[in-house]
Amino acid sequence: MNYFKTFLLMTILTLILIVAGGVLGGQNGMIIALIFAAVMNFGTYWFSDKVVLSMYHAAPVTEDEEPELYSIVRDLSNRGSIPMPKVYIVDEDTPNAFATGRNPQHAAVCVTTGIMKILNRNELSGVIGHELTHVRNRDILIGSIAATVAGAISILAWMAEWGAMFTGFGGRGEDREGSIVGLIIMAILAPLVATMIQLAISRQREYAADKGGAGLSGNPLYLASALKKLEAGNEQMPMAANQVTNATAHMFIINPLQGGVFKKLFSTHPPTEARIAKLESMARGL
Repeated sequence: MNYFKTFLLMTILTLILIVAGGVLGGQNGMIIALIFAAVMNFGTYWFSDKVVLSMYHAAPVTEDEEPELYSIVRDLSNRGSIPMPKVYIVDEDTPNAFATGRNPQHAAVCVTTGIMKILNRNELSGVIGHELTHVRNRDILIGSIAATVAGAISILAWMAEWGAMFTGFGGRGEDREGSIVGLIIMAILAPLVATMIQLAISRQREYAADKGGAGLSGNPLYLASALKKLEAGNEQMPMAANQVTNATAHMFIINPLQGGVFKKLFSTHPPTEARIAKLESMARGL
């Protein structure tokens, strides 16, 4: 069901691009915007592991340095039939984790020192299973495609705003004024709706990774217990605003950007309570 919802949301996002392209920039404008957005996101996708790991000053660790962490990653990788990813640690008290890499052959799993302090082996297995599911499902690729389409729509909106501004100079007549107003409204609504759909895709991938992580670790309650601790830990010790960006917040297992209702509305993650409830329901089913 999560895969179907993701496919449906991607289809809607593509349709918005087609409609917005026709209204805001025409066929040529849509092609230019799509190419420009693709170029911007290609580098992020292809070099995602190096870029993100460098941003958070992640340090590679050896099996001698972290034998238990390595053991968990190796066991779950074998269960998931994916290559053993590189393992990194970030010196950060906020408990969190993320995975990156353009495919399972070029993947990395990263945890903070904070998460190592508060989770037991079973809970950490649930978290690592979640991250490895992201790798196995190629969620970095899905996220990059969604970002490219949403980015193209935003570029089209920007082009339309400038076009309306220059068209309006010296213009006369109610038809022209109505056309310009409609263009501006479309330029505002299209990127807003596209962004919300992009975030919805991210939330669906989190649910899918929770389900996969529960399967790899062998017990949904391992991850449910971990999420409870991680949510509390991030509320007590949130990452500083200058440490994390909106562009990378979706990669973490718990959203590191704390905020009010408005922030939650535009969150890359589902509510943690809903994720825990799904995992507990899964455990009852088993």
